Amino acid sequence: MRTVKFFCFLAIISVSIACSRTPSDETVAQNIEKKVSAEPQAQPAQVTVEAKGSKVTLKGTAKSEAARQAVERIAHDEPGVTAVDDQVSVESEEIGASTTPAAGQVQPAAERTPLPPPPPPKPVIVSEGTVLTIRTGEALGSKSSQVGTAFTGSIATPISIGGKMVIPAGSVITGTVKEAKKAGRFKGAAVLRLSLDSVTVKGHQYNIETEAFDQTSTGKGKRTAGMVVGGTGAGAAIGGLAGGGTGAAIGALVGAGAGTIGAATGNRDINLPAESALSFKLTQPLTLKPGEAD
Repeated sequence: MRTVKFFCFLAIISVSIACSRTPSDETVAQNIEKKVSAEPQAQPAQVTVEAKGSKVTLKGTAKSEAARQAVERIAHDEPGVTAVDDQVSVESEEIGASTTPAAGQVQPAAERTPLPPPPPPKPVIVSEGTVLTIRTGEALGSKSSQVGTAFTGSIATPISIGGKMVIPAGSVITGTVKEAKKAGRFKGAAVLRLSLDSVTVKGHQYNIETEAFDQTSTGKGKRTAGMVVGGTGAGAAIGGLAGGGTGAAIGALVGAGAGTIGAATGNRDINLPAESALSFKLTQPLTLKPGEAD
């Protein structure tokens, strides 16, 4: 009887010792997390451990499949653990599936290094002294035109800067009759003075300032001018036309047909037919909007 009691006592003692040596769920979880943090192969991984009895549940992410397997192995090797529920996902696979472009797809522009923006285009400057040769849109004359009357025309010779055309031929111009005086019956010179006011380039109108086209008749059958531009585009400076005189003209004067002088001798009044070619010199620089050059 005493022998039976002794063995029962030993059994109770053994169970008590075994129970005292079995770690708690919290201890098991903490031990696994510490070992995962210390294991280089399991890094980097963000894992939480839940222990219940002898079963352990792993949750979180691992950077690679090798890291996930290392975490699971640590959990299996923990004393007292008999089952492991591994719910750890591999982060690199998720990122690869969402960010790697499929074959034939272009990588989104936001992920490429953007190119620096191009510098803003500079304005185009047509310098003072540039000569604008135009063709008048209507007939003008010392007798037929009125002071203050506007006239129109177009650029006859395009203007280029640095090999790029900045004012194309055909660009619309506007001007004003500054002075118009018909010749007296017996004395008194005929006078015609014109100036340009604006030029339109690619839909943009610009105000301009020019020297005047100024022509005067000094006697019967006599005219003065400063430059004559032929119908073929040739120009020649002269001191006076058909009999001499002291010319004050800045512009050029030509008939629209064969390039003959529009103010021919015979009639003392000055008459410029439509399509006459006249030249005006800019007295101020002309600034065009960026991008006007071709």
